[in-house]
Amino acid sequence: MDKLSSLSRFKASCPFLGRTKTSTLRNLCTSTSSRFPSISLLTERATNCPVMGPALSVRSKEIVAGYASLAGNTDIEQIHRDKGVTIPSGANIEMCPHASAARAAARMADDLAAVSKEKDTSVAKAAASAGCPFHKAALENAAKAAPVVTPVRRPVATTSGFDYESFYNNELEKKHKDKSYRYFNNINRLANKFPVAHTAKVEDEVQVWCSNDYLGMGNNPVVLETMHRTLDRYGHGAGGTRNIAGNGALHLGLERELATLHRKDAALVFSSCYVANDATLSTLGSKLPGCIMFSDQSNHASMIQGMRHSGAKKVIFKHNDLDDLENKLKAYPKETPKIIAFESVYSMCGSIGPISEICNLAKKYGALTFLDEVHAVGLYGPRGAGVAEHLDYEAQMAAGDSADPIPGSVMDRVDIITGTLGKAYGAVGGYVAGSDDFIDMIRSYAPGFIFTTSLPPATVAGAQASVAYQKTFPGDRQLKQVNVREAKRRFAALDIPVVPGPSHILPILVGDAALAKAASDKLLYDHSIYVQAINYPTVAVGEERLRVTVTPRHTAEQLDKLVSAVDNVFTELNINRIQDWKAVGGRATVGVLGQDDVVEPIWTKDQLGEETGTTPKTLKDGQKPLVDAKGVLVARSRFDHLLGPISGPLQSTHCYTFNVVRSTAATITELPQF
Repeated sequence: MDKLSSLSRFKASCPFLGRTKTSTLRNLCTSTSSRFPSISLLTERATNCPVMGPALSVRSKEIVAGYASLAGNTDIEQIHRDKGVTIPSGANIEMCPHASAARAAARMADDLAAVSKEKDTSVAKAAASAGCPFHKAALENAAKAAPVVTPVRRPVATTSGFDYESFYNNELEKKHKDKSYRYFNNINRLANKFPVAHTAKVEDEVQVWCSNDYLGMGNNPVVLETMHRTLDRYGHGAGGTRNIAGNGALHLGLERELATLHRKDAALVFSSCYVANDATLSTLGSKLPGCIMFSDQSNHASMIQGMRHSGAKKVIFKHNDLDDLENKLKAYPKETPKIIAFESVYSMCGSIGPISEICNLAKKYGALTFLDEVHAVGLYGPRGAGVAEHLDYEAQMAAGDSADPIPGSVMDRVDIITGTLGKAYGAVGGYVAGSDDFIDMIRSYAPGFIFTTSLPPATVAGAQASVAYQKTFPGDRQLKQVNVREAKRRFAALDIPVVPGPSHILPILVGDAALAKAASDKLLYDHSIYVQAINYPTVAVGEERLRVTVTPRHTAEQLDKLVSAVDNVFTELNINRIQDWKAVGGRATVGVLGQDDVVEPIWTKDQLGEETGTTPKTLKDGQKPLVDAKGVLVARSRFDHLLGPISGPLQSTHCYTFNVVRSTAATITELPQF
């Protein structure tokens, strides 16, 4: 049943065979099922298919019936005599090819029947949702006989040109060999159960511990309410590019909100921050005469691509190394245009850039500063503007929501700030903020802005509601930090190697690509916990890790389960712990002699409310998440002129359970508890 040469003929007609590498099929063909030893792993998988499943069942029964019809004949001895067969004394079933084949067929039939009993229509539903036309057809015709599918082979090219398919296959084979092939899990986050999601099977639920929806704003009720109202009034799509029918009041309102957040003159929204970084850096680098880009070696791929596309000279400096950066800056005249591109929070290691010090060097050597706050906006600062705001916490908090810059503050000294709407704000999109003329130049020249459809109105409105809410309410980011600290403490107590850092990023070092994938799989399939493995090229070879994201919505019981599961998986897979890394000199700043295993967080105890006793408490199972009443009122007020004033109960909470709480400084109308 598993002849590889036969299987290759049906690659064009079978979605599974078509998308599966030949080497993988070979392994499946030659590997025996651990649960059903008479069949291969490929045959076991084939029982899920509505075409092959019934065919395997029918064929196995035919084989058994063929042997049984003769083996059960009462004239068997006469047949032996007629054929001259003499049965020696001590003969057993293995000596008779007919009998041993019959027994093997019976075992196969039993195994196929057993594996079939474990399957139900949910398998077909999952496969149908993943795009398999055969499963879809099977579901639509469940009451009918199994459909007969005639394989349709892809026409074979008659010309002797380049073999594109072999090229694709060879490139994929490289990814599999170096263990950098990316696997995409089917994870569907549930709005009313965050941080829980279901997998391909709707009834199979898992806890998500790696989402970039850092604060759970993707299902905040005032955000959803705003999106529903906007969708009803303005429809789904934007209708065009920003220059052609896609530039609405909602887009302009979001840009004003973001400019105010960073106390800059203006902001420009893109379809993602990858596009924002790429478009901005490529445009700047190509327009500034003789521009030189200075790039931190740990910068995100979007920044690297933007610099590459600019055609400008790029100089890479060591990660967060001010001496190395200065030595490279001083090699060029002060009059030469320069851009120092760096990040505030580096997402794979959790380190924080020396923003103030880099601003000092930029001023000294005549450079612009380009700061990526993607993993910081919404999470740091009294209003969520990022690390640059957080570094002047008290002064920024005192300034409130004023759009005016605070002269001499770190955020004011940064020339260009980029951020995302797709992480802490729970939406999609990216942006850049800076001076009026800078923003107008990017708007006028950047192809990544000019030639793409603008974001849908409901998405834009939801993003602005999220930003406005988080500007007002710091409780979510405070509770996130509280939970992150507890998670790091618990892992350290078990000698689990967390890469030390001052931010919310919690990378658990594994140090091997295959082990990282195996650990991720075991967490998912054995413990119903989803943590994605991070491999090369996102991180260096040998520094593979599990990147854990702790949110304010994770409960104490969920944290207990995560810590226990990770501990068990490390033991089962014999993954190095902190002491093991110390024994070999350390890796990725874990277990390095002379370095601290714990780094002081950027959030101080006072900023978390410990001095005043106002620190948020970790939720417990069954407790309702909190929604700030003042934040709701502020977010709603942003849309009074477009959607009309609204008061009273939140209108998108029929399937959500929240507690609406009052900020001490808020004067509000009565809002009921949800």
